[in-house]
Amino acid sequence: MNRPALFEPMRVRGLTFANRIVVAPMCQYSARDGQMSDWHLIHLGQLALSGAALLTIEATAVEPAGRITWADVGLWDDATEAAMARTIEGVRRWSDMPIAVQLAHAGRKASTEVPWAGGHGLAADDPHGWPIVAPSPLATGPDAQTPAALDAAGLARVREAFVQATRRAVRIGVDAIQIHAAHGYLLHQFLSPLTNQRGDAYGGSLENRMRFVLEVFAAVREAAPDRPVSVRISATDWIDCGWDLKQSIELAKRLEAAGCDAIHVSSGGLAATQRIPVGPGYQVPHARGIKAAVGIPVVAVGLITGYEQAETIVASGDADFVALARTVLYDPRWPWHAAAALGGQVRAPKQYLRSQPSQYKQLFGVSGPVSPEPRWLAGEGLRVSLAGD
Repeated sequence: MNRPALFEPMRVRGLTFANRIVVAPMCQYSARDGQMSDWHLIHLGQLALSGAALLTIEATAVEPAGRITWADVGLWDDATEAAMARTIEGVRRWSDMPIAVQLAHAGRKASTEVPWAGGHGLAADDPHGWPIVAPSPLATGPDAQTPAALDAAGLARVREAFVQATRRAVRIGVDAIQIHAAHGYLLHQFLSPLTNQRGDAYGGSLENRMRFVLEVFAAVREAAPDRPVSVRISATDWIDCGWDLKQSIELAKRLEAAGCDAIHVSSGGLAATQRIPVGPGYQVPHARGIKAAVGIPVVAVGLITGYEQAETIVASGDADFVALARTVLYDPRWPWHAAAALGGQVRAPKQYLRSQPSQYKQLFGVSGPVSPEPRWLAGEGLRVSLAGD
């Protein structure tokens, strides 16, 4: 029987992915002073046993002012590095799933309350707030802070913050880096003409609006030469005269030429005036458009919930990977269930092997080695007898 496309392995810059399912970065708003907590060990630990090919740590601020909320994860000093290292060590004790980190800066969308407390913007003098920055002094709304426009020194500081966060991630053994240039955060703000009204070399033309993103990417690429580095973009603002697919394709081409290993295609998030036609796989056409223009892997995301839906996206060539966010929070064993439905296989910890349903006798295990065996299976066969207690 042919292996489903969703469960075909793929190798990207020396890193082997066991299948085409990626756990997307999902903010948890559960850090203290940027430091990961026990919640992150529980959250990431369960997802590391999901059978996906890659686990991505949530948006991780490269400097304190780059956090979305006061409870965001960061990677800007020794304390935040040590906290992330402890979390990764705990996860890797029981899972060999590759781990990526999404490095981010919120720009004008920073200094907000956590979502379950309202998610509203916080003033710079609020006990949980701070002054914010952006490409241009444009607030997100009438009651929001007006950000300070980044000057040359500010641009250099942010760029170097991405570099230092990358070096910290490499030092603690993160397998891959993702640069967050989507969802209305700082790098997306530079790309969109709606939020970038600069009159210098970083504003105006498409070439100028792409400049800072490309500079940040080049600096991160140099800091992590042996690891996959991807970029997450919003393919469109869903607003007239804003950032759109045509510009996204041009950016993707430039990133590919600069050594980018993958483009993760999302959309929206820039402004409240967006009008998004939400529906199953609503962002896949954007992934398809970018996939047709570049030769590097493309990741599709957005209301991908069905097993056959995900299989079709990969098998048709619309994208090379599918990324799951809310779907995998609701069902942390989604990759197991997809493998059972499609006739694929997933790795499972030996503690869970007896859970394999009798009608899916080949669900757990692999037909051939696609990555190093998990530490907990060292010296043991992947195909084990499930008979008995």
